[in-house]
Amino acid sequence: MGAPALVMLVLGLWGVDRGGMWRDEAVTFQVARRTVPQIWRLLREVDAVHGLYYLLMHAVLAVRADEVVLRLPSVAGAAVTAGLVAETGARLVRPRVGLWAGLLYAVNPMAGHYAQEGRSYALVAAGVMGATLLLLRGVERGAWWGYGACLGVTCWLHEFAVLVVLAHGAALALGRVRGRTWRGWGCAVGAVLVGLVPMVVVSRAQAAQVAWLRRPTGATVEGLARQFFGASDGVYRVCLGLAAVGLVAGVAGGRGKAGQVTLAGVAGALAVVPPTVLMAVSQSSPPLYVDRYVLFALAGAPLLVAGGAEWLVGAAGRLVARGRSVPAGLRASSPSVTLAGLLALALVPLQEFPLLRQDRDPARRPDDLAAVARAAAHGVRAGDAVLYLPAYTRNTELAYPAPFRGTRDLALGRSGDVSGTLYGVEVPGGEVRRRAAGVRRVWVVADLAVLAGRWTPRSPIERAKLALLRQEFTVSGEAVRGRTVVRLYVRPLSPASARPPSPPPCPARW
Repeated sequence: MGAPALVMLVLGLWGVDRGGMWRDEAVTFQVARRTVPQIWRLLREVDAVHGLYYLLMHAVLAVRADEVVLRLPSVAGAAVTAGLVAETGARLVRPRVGLWAGLLYAVNPMAGHYAQEGRSYALVAAGVMGATLLLLRGVERGAWWGYGACLGVTCWLHEFAVLVVLAHGAALALGRVRGRTWRGWGCAVGAVLVGLVPMVVVSRAQAAQVAWLRRPTGATVEGLARQFFGASDGVYRVCLGLAAVGLVAGVAGGRGKAGQVTLAGVAGALAVVPPTVLMAVSQSSPPLYVDRYVLFALAGAPLLVAGGAEWLVGAAGRLVARGRSVPAGLRASSPSVTLAGLLALALVPLQEFPLLRQDRDPARRPDDLAAVARAAAHGVRAGDAVLYLPAYTRNTELAYPAPFRGTRDLALGRSGDVSGTLYGVEVPGGEVRRRAAGVRRVWVVADLAVLAGRWTPRSPIERAKLALLRQEFTVSGEAVRGRTVVRLYVRPLSPASARPPSPPPCPARW
């Protein structure tokens, strides 16, 4: 439906040029601008799970390589998702339920956040909702090829989208569909899973990329519920209550309707099953859960909320109708009910407007590489020596090369595009020390936790870089931007003036 898609499009474009990429967006930006053979070489080593997305963005950024264009596919994906959520609600219940659900999705801060991120998650959400609509068509008509094709492409955009298969299976089970439907669905899903095997094999070998993840806790569950149903207390309580009504009433009302997929079955399974499965798996194996991996499950929440509101409207109408005639304006099918729902919906963005506005600030992302680059531009000059600690902080230079143009990277052996890596291959620690011999000043772009001693990298090359700085240089100045620091190290004029291992408490700042 057009209205939710338009609202999502407007909100997605609002502040899309926020003036800074964070680390993951910068990876998309620099990888997608490589040649196709270079991207293919990279995927054999890392990031295979994002391979199809990188190839798509390679074509997009070939038109114009900037931050806004980087995010436009996600904006479009979020708008399409809002429209598909609306269409799902309209098909399973009635148009106004779809309208309410689609608008709720459009104003959800989580949906807006990933609509403005140059990663695959908003497109995955659109693919999942497209597959969900095609699931309904398959149940009705027995046509499954479109469902399989859509689901297959979506899973290749991100393999964790395969979790929606479990949600769809739960929805079919709750609907007690016929055996013929199960056979058609099973054949489509089987083809998708077989086609996904190569990615699974390769991505399992690259599992070290998500070694930073932690096991989900009760706070993780509550946090995701807040993202799904509302950040502010009032919105959260009302929406969660309506969703509970929609789920319970929908499941109870569908018990006598064998072979019919219901809104409660589809939306409840979508909102609950994928996050629950991923969190459960993360308890007994290396953790795999992070909220953006299950962004596609968000669509189930507004559908449940709208379904709950519709049930309450119907219940209220039945109560009023007992023993008396009902004025046209009070009937459950009246346009005034739809309008009243829209007015209530308008309170949601009003309540959460501060969060929507804050989310347009680059500082709301985990880091802001543009701010780091601006800090470096104040001091770094052509010919200066630079070290990146750890190597992934080189992403700042890859995303914003201007401040670092002409500098000497003391650790880089082969660039990322040549070596088939994200950040390049670095030389051994001894070679770094040899290259630094005679260098008077070194600019260091580093994770603040490393320089503060709160985290010591395992890599011997990173340890060697850290030892070099502590043993042969002293801190002259720094600029801290979030979790990243740009620091100037200078070599003492004589051994007697060499600094102790720990940095001075108050280095000069600029």
